[in-house]
Amino acid sequence: MWAVSRKVKKTDRGKAWNKKLTKTKPPHIETRSKAKSFYIVCEGMNTEPEYFKSFPLGNAQVESFGLGQSKTKLVESVIELLTSDESLKEKEVWVVFDMDINHEHANQQKEDYNRAIELAHKNNINVAYSNDTFELWFVLHYQYIDTPWNRGQFFERLSELWGCNYSKDGKAKAFCERIYQMLLEDEHANQEKAIYRAKKIHDEQAHLVFSDRNPCTTVFQLVQELNQYL
Repeated sequence: MWAVSRKVKKTDRGKAWNKKLTKTKPPHIETRSKAKSFYIVCEGMNTEPEYFKSFPLGNAQVESFGLGQSKTKLVESVIELLTSDESLKEKEVWVVFDMDINHEHANQQKEDYNRAIELAHKNNINVAYSNDTFELWFVLHYQYIDTPWNRGQFFERLSELWGCNYSKDGKAKAFCERIYQMLLEDEHANQEKAIYRAKKIHDEQAHLVFSDRNPCTTVFQLVQELNQYL
C-alpha cells in the first residue's frame, strides 16, 4: 500500500526517514497483445499455408493449414468448424483455393468453383481464389498477365525465374517455407506491383461470373490484410 501523504517541513525533506515515506508509483508498463488473429484454411497442403505463415507479422498471428479438400467441400468444412468452435468467431477467417482446371471435367469444376465462392460469401467467409492456379500470384510479382495460362505454363515460368524445377520441387514443404523470403529478396520481384496487377485484372473482369474470370486472383486482398500487421 502507498504511504499516506503528510506535510513535511522543508528542513526534513532530505532526511532518510522522509525518503522512505515518499515512495513514487512505478511507471505503467504497456504489454503488447495479439490484436488480430487470422485463420486461413487452404485447399493445398504446403504452398498456400506455408506462404501465409511466413509473413513476419507483429501485432497479429496467423494459423494457416491445408485440408486437402477442394472448393465447395472446403468451404463446408470451414462452416462446420465455425459452428463447433466459438473462438473462431473472433478471428478473421479465409479460405484459399484455385480452379486447377481439368478439361475433361471442366463444367463440373466451374460449377463447384462458383458454388464455393458464393457459399463462402453467404456465410461471411473471406475467399482468396485463383483462376487457374495459386501460382498466378507469384508470377504477378514479376510481370502482368491478362491472358489465360494453364498450370504447366505457370510452373515453367517459375522454374525459369527461380532457377529450379518447380514441377518437381515447388510443392515440397521446405521449398514452400522459403517462397515469401525468396520473393522479398529477389530484386526482380515486387509485391506492390503484384497487388496492383492482381487488382487490375480482377476489377476488369468483375462483371463476369467467377469461373470466367481468367486469369484472376483475390490473393492480393488477403496479402493486403496481412501487410497491415507487419
